[in-house]
Amino acid sequence: MRALTLELDALPSLREATAAAEVDLPAAATLAELAGVDAVRLGVNPDLKPVREEDLRDTRRAARRLELRMSPLESLVRVALDIRPDAVLLASDRREGRSAGSPLDFRSGASGLGSVIRALGEAGIGVMALIAPTLEAVKAAHAAGVPHVELYTGALVDLPNAERRTELMQLGDAARLAAKLQLGLGLGGGLGYRTLPEVIQAAPAAERVAVGRAALTRSMLVGIDRALRDLRALLA
Repeated sequence: MRALTLELDALPSLREATAAAEVDLPAAATLAELAGVDAVRLGVNPDLKPVREEDLRDTRRAARRLELRMSPLESLVRVALDIRPDAVLLASDRREGRSAGSPLDFRSGASGLGSVIRALGEAGIGVMALIAPTLEAVKAAHAAGVPHVELYTGALVDLPNAERRTELMQLGDAARLAAKLQLGLGLGGGLGYRTLPEVIQAAPAAERVAVGRAALTRSMLVGIDRALRDLRALLA
C-alpha cells in the first residue's frame, strides 16, 4: 500500500492566527500515526515562523517518522542537521509571505542543490524534491542527483474538467518517466478526499502521497482517527 504523509502546517498557522497556545503538535503526530499515517511533515521557513524550532524538536521526539519541507538554503540545512528528521522535501524559497510549498525551479532556484543533497545524505537524512509534474522537471531532478521526487499537484486539482484532464495526462507522463529513471515517486499539493482518487489513477506508480489541510479540516468534524482512516482507504 502507498505510504501516507500528513502535513501538520495548518496547526501552527492556526496557532499564529488565533494566539492559541494549546496547539499540541506532538500529540497530533502521535494520533496521526496511530490512525495509520506513515510520516508527519512540517514546513520550516528561514524565520522559523509559524513552525518554531521547539515545534521541530518536540515533534521529532514524538514522531516515528518526521519529514521537513524547506527550501535548499544553508541556514535551513543547519536546522535539518540539528533536528535530524528522517527526510527532507526540498521546495521553493519562501515568497510573498508563503512558506516553501511550491516546486523547485531548477533553472534558477537549485544552483547549490548538489551540496545540499550531499550534506543531508551524509547525515543519514533522506532527500526528496517537490517538482512540477512535467517531463522537463523530472529530467532536471534526475540530472541534479535527487533520489526521490514529489510531483506537485496543487496547480491542477481545482482546474475545470477539460483543463484538469490535460494536466492529469501530463502528470501521468511525468510519473512514468520518474519510475523509468528509478526515482522514488510521491504526489502532493492540494490533495483531498475528492481529488485523490483521480490523481492516483493518473499516476498509479506513486509510492507515497502527502495530504494536509483537507485531512485536518475533516478531522474537526469526525475526529482525526476517522478522517485519516477514510483517507487511507482511498490509497489502496
